[in-house]
Amino acid sequence: MLMLPAILTHAEVRDILRLFRETLDQASAAHGQDAVLLTVDGSGLQQFDSSALAVLLECQRMARAKGRAFAVQSLPPRLMELAKLYGVDGLLQSA
Repeated sequence: MLMLPAILTHAEVRDILRLFRETLDQASAAHGQDAVLLTVDGSGLQQFDSSALAVLLECQRMARAKGRAFAVQSLPPRLMELAKLYGVDGLLQSA
């Protein structure tokens, strides 16, 4: 599971994607080709911009490229409203 930080704006994107890539690689090493659900937890997220949505969608793309299931949990209501505004709320599956 990847816990999102309190702040996720454009400045943090590179680090978050690197952490997710590492988490994905660790899951692949530990579980081989067995299906693994990779979850991103947004319960600690307090300050964000639309970059947070881009990060979530990229994490989903990376997980699927590795044959892994992907889900999000505990996203702040304001982020879900932003996802609806951009029309991507249906792409973010809740765990």
